[in-house]
Amino acid sequence: MRCRSSADRMKQSLALISLVVRDYDEAIGFFVGTLGFDLIEDSYVPEQEKRWVVVAPPGANESRLLLARASTAEQRACIGTQTGGRVFLFLQTDDFWRDYEAYRAKGVVFVREPKDEAYGTVAVFKDIYGNLWDLLQPKTPPHSKMPDILQM
Repeated sequence: MRCRSSADRMKQSLALISLVVRDYDEAIGFFVGTLGFDLIEDSYVPEQEKRWVVVAPPGANESRLLLARASTAEQRACIGTQTGGRVFLFLQTDDFWRDYEAYRAKGVVFVREPKDEAYGTVAVFKDIYGNLWDLLQPKTPPHSKMPDILQM
């Protein structure tokens, strides 16, 4: 087996993460209206009778959420429980207290209060479907080595 140098490696990234939602407009209202995400795309796909709805946190360059309306009973059963009750997504911020206070003022429910950890300041909130999110301001600069706690 040949070891690759960093110059030989392909560049990959997670571009979209599907989040199963009940209703497109309801989800847009929360992610764009409440969390302040950008609406990247909202296109109707007539041949599948669905919409292609993509949102992203402000300033995000690579990772985005595809808001995917549940279309079967099995998918509807997974709304809000995509990770079985574990924190699903980690929303990294450059100003924890600004975002925490803004989200609380807009009615976002925090299920774990802010805490200073070795890796940064963190609190856990629920989206409108019950999925758990970390709001996180790391102590290390973004894109540096991820804290050990987040590598699990």
